[in-house]
This record gives sequence, structure tokens and C-alpha cells, in this order.
Amino acid sequence: MSAPKRIFGTDGVRGRANVEPVTAETALRLGRSAAHVFKNLHGTARDRVRHRLVIGKDTRLSGYMLENALSSGVLSMGVDVIFIGPLPTPGVAYVTRSLRADAGIVITASHNPYDDNGIKFFRPDGFKLDDAIERQIEDLVFSGEIESVRPTANHIGKAFRVDDALGRYVEHAKASFPRGLTLEGMRIVVDCAHGAAYRSTPAVLQELGAELFVVGNQPNGTNINHECGSMHPNLLCAKVREHRADLGIAHDGDADRVLLCDETGTLIDGDDILAIAGLQMLSQGLLARKTVVTTVMSNAGLTAAIRSAGGEVVTTQVGDRYVIDQMLAEGFNLGGEQSGHLIFRDHSTTGDGLVAALQILSTMKSTGQPLSQLAHCWTRYPQVTSNIKVRNKQTPLESFDEVMALVKKAEAEVQPQGGRVLLRYSGTEPKARLTIEGRDHLVLDKWSRVICEAVRRQIGVDN
Repeated sequence: MSAPKRIFGTDGVRGRANVEPVTAETALRLGRSAAHVFKNLHGTARDRVRHRLVIGKDTRLSGYMLENALSSGVLSMGVDVIFIGPLPTPGVAYVTRSLRADAGIVITASHNPYDDNGIKFFRPDGFKLDDAIERQIEDLVFSGEIESVRPTANHIGKAFRVDDALGRYVEHAKASFPRGLTLEGMRIVVDCAHGAAYRSTPAVLQELGAELFVVGNQPNGTNINHECGSMHPNLLCAKVREHRADLGIAHDGDADRVLLCDETGTLIDGDDILAIAGLQMLSQGLLARKTVVTTVMSNAGLTAAIRSAGGEVVTTQVGDRYVIDQMLAEGFNLGGEQSGHLIFRDHSTTGDGLVAALQILSTMKSTGQPLSQLAHCWTRYPQVTSNIKVRNKQTPLESFDEVMALVKKAEAEVQPQGGRVLLRYSGTEPKARLTIEGRDHLVLDKWSRVICEAVRRQIGVDN
């Protein structure tokens, strides 16, 4: 008996646009299936009139194709569609809640190049889908079970465009910044990655009084994430030095991530932000259960800093959905990833790069300390991370004896000094990711080269 087909990865459906599963045909079936599932989850529409799904997107050229295909599928099931246009992923989640829709859909491949795209779903409360609901949608996509469900006449759905979605999200983000504080007197560089935040982040910062220098805010459908944004932060750091700014902010394509740059031109990643925010919230009694949620990719120095201040750190597998799941299950309010997915659950239901940046800005303003000084609140352990393109991710890495033997040898050398070795497949790309952490950088470099070469020999592809 063959295994059930899967199209959902760790963060929705993702792949090369116009190649399965990111095609118009599959998007149409996804729209039909999702509309059926959400319609049946809620017997009565949340607005008490008609069932509705929100559809937002980033700035990729292929977004038009997928937006039309998805909406056609949704409408064909008798469910209305609300188009909100380009908006950050957290903005789509917020507007879904704000408009009392039955679900939200965002068309994005996040940090991937423009020729990729993807489809992510949100529940009515703005949180990502449970695995069980994803499985229901997948089963309907492949089974053909709903082919006979064909509403006709006035039972077919209607499509609407909401023009104030951007304004709603801007006001929501501003509400996460403390009343009585402004950003007056601050010089900030913003790199929007030519993505979904090209209007929202500059608008919020300007309305709070900052002097802005904005790059990456001219999307043309093909330049998203191209040599800019959080995937290429060197541009941000150079602009901070050029403009003698107090801070730099870089998003990825859908702005659910953020990386910062301090006034010296030094990059500040997700672990730095978690350390600054976690220790600040801990000192103010605002950190729920005195706990920060991270993934296995976070630096061990972060755990040491939080614990030395009387807090605790809970670790999940890689993926912001797993961080959020842990936060919801245990009632935590701060979590995130080294990559820049930060969840401040008092303000947002998902990773929100703008909200995260505002929390650090509020700390800078309230303490009067520059970002470089705030970032000295913890000591990072040396860490080397490598990415290796692979032919496929079907065979478990544990089955490659040569590779795993080298991993064990590396662990034996770095673990006595508090280090670790993590080898895993990427959840969103055809890559194996290796992270080695410890006290001696020369040792880390040595084992990184050796293990990466073994992975390339066994399952790698030519670049």
C-alpha cells in the first residue's frame, strides 16, 4: 500500500512556481479543499452571514497566478474571498482575525528566491493550521471526494477587495509599541527585501517619528530577496554605517523575520533579539513562566544567559510553527529562531518582523542604551553552520553510516566543552544543514569541512 501523498511541508506548500505542487491546477484544488474543510469546521460563518477566506500575498510575479487559482477554487465551493493584496504574513494573520474570516491564506515563499512560491494557511484566530487540518485538506486534494460538491446560482461565492488591510495592520503593529514613547531623534535604515513589507514597515516607523533611510522598497515581481533583506544583510550593515544610523532593520520577503544591525554596523540575529527581550521581560516580570522558547539551532550561550538570570529555556525542533505550538501548549509568551522568526505572543499570533523590531526599539528608548550595548547582555558560543544541496531528502540521514560515524567523532570532541553537533534536512529546501558549536573555532571548522564533504559524496549535488 503506497504512502499518502503529501504537499504540506514544515511551513505550508512550497516549491518552484508553476511546477508541482505550486501550480495553478493544484492551487485551485487546494482552494476548493480548504474552503470545504473550513466551511464544515464552522457550521455558521463567523460573521453570521457567509463563510469567508482572506487571501494575501507577497510581491512575487507568480502571486497573481496562484491568487486567481486559489480564489477560483474557494468561490466554487460557495465561500467568499477577501483580497487584501501584498501584506506581510503576520499582517494576513491579523487581518484574518480582524475581519472575522473563517481562515486566511498567504501566498509566499518567504526567504526563497522569486521563482519559488508557496501557500500557507491560518486558522480564524490567526494561528497556523494544526497537522490534522492540513491532513484533511491534503486528503481532499488527492482523493477527488468533493468533485461532486458544486454550488450553483446564488450559492457560488463572491470576491471582494478590502482597501484598508494595510491600515489595519499598521495600527495593530503600532499598538505593540508603548504609549508615551516615540522614535523621534532616531535614524533607522530599513531593508524591505522588495517584499511584502515595502509599505507597512516604513509607514509604522515614520508615524512613530523616526528618520528613515529605506532600501528594498521597489518590488517588480522578480527582485524579492535578491541581494537584499535578511538573506543578504551586508547591504543593511553598509547602509547603517553610511548614514550613521542608530539601527538597521532587515526583513525577508514576507516579513515574518527580522535581523537588526547596531549602530557600529554589527549584525544582530534572532538569538541576540531573544536574549535582549528575554532578559528585559524577565527583569520586569513580564516573561510568562520565566521561560523563552527556542529551537535546537539557537546558540547555547543564549540558554546560559537566560538561566543565569533566573529564567529557563525550552527547546523545540526547527520551525517557527513548533515554537508557536510549544508556546501555546505551555502558556509562554516569547519564542523564536536564530534566523529571525520572533514571536511576541502578547502582540502577535505568528512570527512578526516589524513587531519584534519595535520591541527592541522600545527597549533602546526606555533604557537610553544603544543596541550594541544591549547586545552585550550575553556571550555567544562559537558556531559554524553549513548548507549542502542534496539530491533528495527521502533517505534519513541516520542511515548514512560514514556520515554518522563522523558526527559521533565530532560530538566526542566538542561536547566536553559544552558544544554540540546538529545535522538535519531543511524543512523548506533541498538541503542538509550542519551546525557545530563549541569553544574552539579551529575544531569546529575542521569537523564542518569533514562532515560536509562526506554528505556531498553520499547525497550531494553539483552546485
